[in-house]
Amino acid sequence: MVQPVFINRISACLPFDAVDNEHMEQRLGQVGGRPSRARKLVLRRNGIRQRHYVIDPATGEPAMNNAQLSAQAVRGLAGPGFELDSLDCLVAGTSSPDQLMPGHAVMVHGELGNPSCEVVTTAGICLCGVTAMKYAWLSVASGESRNAVACGSEVASGMMHARNFDGEYESRVDELEQHPEIAFEKDFLRWMLSDGAGAVWLQDRPNARGLSLRVDWIDILSFADRLPACMYAGAEKVDGQLRGWALFDSEQRSRLSLMAVKQDVRLLNENIVRYTVEETLARILQRRELRAEAIDHFLPHYSSEYFRDLLAEGLQRVGLAIPQERWFTNLTRKGNVGSASIYLILEELFNSGRLRSGETLLCYIPESGRFSSAFMHLTVVGDEA
Repeated sequence: MVQPVFINRISACLPFDAVDNEHMEQRLGQVGGRPSRARKLVLRRNGIRQRHYVIDPATGEPAMNNAQLSAQAVRGLAGPGFELDSLDCLVAGTSSPDQLMPGHAVMVHGELGNPSCEVVTTAGICLCGVTAMKYAWLSVASGESRNAVACGSEVASGMMHARNFDGEYESRVDELEQHPEIAFEKDFLRWMLSDGAGAVWLQDRPNARGLSLRVDWIDILSFADRLPACMYAGAEKVDGQLRGWALFDSEQRSRLSLMAVKQDVRLLNENIVRYTVEETLARILQRRELRAEAIDHFLPHYSSEYFRDLLAEGLQRVGLAIPQERWFTNLTRKGNVGSASIYLILEELFNSGRLRSGETLLCYIPESGRFSSAFMHLTVVGDEA
């Protein structure tokens, strides 16, 4: 029997002070010792003005790893009623784990040091944060757990640092002399992604005082049957197919910057709205009653302000034209933090004092890895006081 589940607390962890556009390259380093030609163009299009990195500005070294950052977000849930020692289920998702093995979530559990509980890792890119949330929600809804914590986190700066690309630059110095930046499909992501973590605490009852968010449904769809991989790391595209890192020797991995995150920008622009908005909502609307006028807050996670109007057009084409004055996003102020972004958006709105009992939230989380999408519907319950 499925029982109602409530998000009762949301936490965010953003390391150090925000880094503005002019100081990004100081923190991430210059590839080949030269400024990126792509940086200003990318930043002008994505609209991001500041973001956070775990890189200590004083030392230039990371001050914490991903597991530690996630654990900080979970500890941020502390307060009346939340006891880490009584946690039944911990689910953690990231696209930038500290290691290939073991799984990210058990490393987070080790950092937290709470007693044994069910621990699950979800993998992917932006969607692994919401798949973590769905697992936690279903665990409580089914009665398997009394409570659960889900978190999404990213330490993109480790993959975006210049040291990861110097090997490729040095091996192709003649070819790149006229274009000192690395291939655009790699370089542009250095100015798109950033670090942070968020966590939610779910229970089978709402808060005794204050507001909670009832999880009504979470729908997730993949279109991997329709489209090739668009965003990837640890692989190279060979004849349109991904060839994994284990099939390359160490010299090739360095020369090709194989562990760098890459994205096919043309494939992204041509398909992201069609599949993650229109095709996804066409299927959801067949099974869910969803009307634009009934949605009080629309929380979209998109990677760039460039996509904002395209997203609005896609919503209009499927008959769900939510006015942009009802949209809430913090991309320009907190950056694109991948799987953590929807947590950071929810945390800011939930703790803003703007929500009222009975209001509805619709969250949109796309992923261009191989084109997948999620929509999540929440209802505000409780006492504003």
